[in-house]
Order: sequence, then structure tokens, then C-alpha cells
Amino acid sequence: MKSAPCRSLLLAISVILLSTIAAQAYGPLGHEIVGAIADERLADTPTAAKVSALLDGLTLERAAVIPDEIKGWDKKGVDNPRSFHYLAHRKIDRQLRDFWRANQPTHDPNSTAPSHHWFHYTDVPVVPPQRYRDGTAGRSRWDIVHMIPFCVQVLQGRVPEQNDRKITKPVALILLAHYVADIHQPLHVGAEYFDTQGRIADPDKDKSVLGDEGGNIFTLELSDEPPRKRGMHKKKFHGFWDYDAVNALFPQAPSTLGKSDLQALIEPLKKELVHEMATHEPRNCRMPPSIPIDNYAEMWADEILPIAREAHERVQFTNVHPQQQEDRVVAAGEADEKPRPDQMNYRTWATNTVRDELHKAGWRLADLLQKIL
Repeated sequence: MKSAPCRSLLLAISVILLSTIAAQAYGPLGHEIVGAIADERLADTPTAAKVSALLDGLTLERAAVIPDEIKGWDKKGVDNPRSFHYLAHRKIDRQLRDFWRANQPTHDPNSTAPSHHWFHYTDVPVVPPQRYRDGTAGRSRWDIVHMIPFCVQVLQGRVPEQNDRKITKPVALILLAHYVADIHQPLHVGAEYFDTQGRIADPDKDKSVLGDEGGNIFTLELSDEPPRKRGMHKKKFHGFWDYDAVNALFPQAPSTLGKSDLQALIEPLKKELVHEMATHEPRNCRMPPSIPIDNYAEMWADEILPIAREAHERVQFTNVHPQQQEDRVVAAGEADEKPRPDQMNYRTWATNTVRDELHKAGWRLADLLQKIL
């Protein structure tokens, strides 16, 4: 049973997360599913004991949501008297704060220190079709394809814990529990780019194009969407993949329920789904023995890029225009579902995709930790 301080902490974090939804991947529920699959796969193994020791008793299910939770420090900083703490895990709390200080949020691509937000994604163009290593646009030395092996190397001792990014072994494990799910979210790997007239363009040929930032600034209109009531805004393209497509795994839970009632209803359903996924191996999830662990992330990115491409191809982009977003200009607009000859609507296709990707991510996280711990 959670202590009162822990419940208060989780409540405070939940409030903070509501203000940072657009920046997340899969939302807390999706990350919990991936972490919980890995927990069950590793149960009663030496690897599980090492995970528990590094995480001070935290499960992977719990650890997997922390890299998004600490975005709650972005607005006022970790040293603000009102910033939340992981009170029951003071050593990890201290290391997470050091990590945040070393990687504070910025949109300046020339910053000497990267933003911890950059670690969660890469923006490989989906047009023209390509693999991660086929170009340079949308990639960086601080993207998710680079950060996953960096965390692996910290856990293996190949990178010292006293590194510039302040990624210790516990922090590396927390980040891996999260990033392995992130890289299986299509809009965290592939992006669409547009020229000044709003036409789809190749950023490797035209450096003036603007990216869709994983669909965070685009609204999404689906064919099966019920009429919006007054005051209801269109959902975001990215947010649909983070939340709606994950929640659709639980059709027994009506979206009309309040947040606390919905969470209470989903929790036992989540446990059933996790157990089913943990006990049935997903197709094509195993890495070839000839592939070095440091290359796993690039292979996973290449695998999901065609799905990211289809996620964009299934919609029609309209009203695309430059938009000032804080200290940068981005592409904004609308994404409307196209009719499909296969008659499978976007929501059904996306939900099936998310189920497969969460399933694979959970098994791959467990496999990765077994190999490096």
C-alpha cells in the first residue's frame, strides 16, 4: 500500500503531467504497460534482483514514467521550493535532479548542453522513404537512437557514471525503461516536412522546410469522431497516438468516465493485458545474434519508420502554415483521415499498431536488460 506522502507525490505529479501532455510518448499508461511486461518477463531472475537494487525497489512499470514526470521541473526548475521530490527514493531523486540540471530544456540547436527532451525522439523524414543512416535531417547526436546505446554503455561500465550528462546507472536504467517504449511510437521516429507553401518536401534537399515536430502542432480529424461539443478542441495528431490509441486497447472503459474512475476501471484490465502479452511472444521481436547491442536502437528505428510513414500517408494535411512556437517557427495545420480502400479506419489501424508495438517493446526491454545486466 502506498504511504500518504507517496500518494500526495503522485497526485502532484499527475497535475504537472496534465500541462506537459504534448511532449510525451504513449502517455503514462503505455509506458506502464511496457515496463510491466518487462517486470513479468524478468520476475524471479538475477536480472530482476539487479534492477530492483539499482532502482531502490522501484519496478520498471513505475520507473518507465519518470522521464516524462521530470518534465514537470521544466517551468520553475528543480530547486524551486515547490518542485516535487521522489521522497521515498532520495538517492534517485538527487541523481535525477543532477540529470535535469545537466540537460535543461532548450530549443537552441547550438546549445553546448542538450535538452533532456531531445533524448526521447528522432525526426527522420518519412518522405522520401529512408532508413536512419540514409540522411542527416532530423537526426542528432542527442536523439533517441544515440541515447539508448549511451545508457546501455553506462550500465555496462563502458561510459563512466561521472559523465557530462549526469547519467548514473540508476538514471540510465530509468531512461532505458522509457526510451525503449518511445522508439516504438511511430511519431517519435518519423516526421513530415513542409515547404513555405505547405507542400510535403524533402529536408535533405531544401534546408528551409519546417518539420511537423512529431505531429505535436497538427490537429487530427478522424472519420469516426463523434461531433464535438461546445468548448471541445480537436485532438492533436501526436496526442492521439500517445493517449487515444492506447486507451482504445480497453474498449470496456468508456471515455465518458472521470479520470479517477477511468484509472480504477483500467487498472485490472491493464494487468490482464500485460499478463497476456508477457506470456505470448510477439512476432519478429528478437534481435539477430549478429547485431551488436549498440545497434539495436537504429534497427528498431528502421523497423518503425515504414509505420510512421503510413501514419502520415493515411491522413491529408491541409492548411499547413508556419507558426511561431515559443522561440522557434514550426509547421502547423490539420490532418484529416483519408478514406481507405481496405475500409479500415485510422483508429482501428492505429490501435492494432500500438498493441503490437507495446508488446514488442516490453519483450525487447526485458531482453536488453538481461543481456546488459
